[in-house]
Amino acid sequence: MHHIEIWVPDLGRAVKSWGWLLEALGYATFQDWPDGRSWRRGETYVVVEQSPALTSDRHERLRPGLNHLAFHAGSRERVDELVKEAVAYGWTLMFPDRHPYAGGDTHYAAYLENEDGFEVELVAAS
Repeated sequence: MHHIEIWVPDLGRAVKSWGWLLEALGYATFQDWPDGRSWRRGETYVVVEQSPALTSDRHERLRPGLNHLAFHAGSRERVDELVKEAVAYGWTLMFPDRHPYAGGDTHYAAYLENEDGFEVELVAAS
């Protein structure tokens, strides 16, 4: 993967939620401009941008297009730490009744959704 660009309805919210998450996963701020910001890890970077061409004010993961992004998050303990911290940055735990096995009995992961409807999966190392 070279880069991922995510159009967001509110750059400030995106920087708060995505910035915290990406930095917690080892990404560093890469670029910053009035309508966007990016974070880089190795050769891959993730961009959030508030474009005037947006046609909606919320992402809908159940429509055609991107459902979610899944990230390696380290140990099970690290996944648990990230879940606890996530609320302060605008993320909500999805499927709490099945967490941390919402993806299956042998798949330890957290599914989080931010205020703009974007979902991420934080996968623990096997």
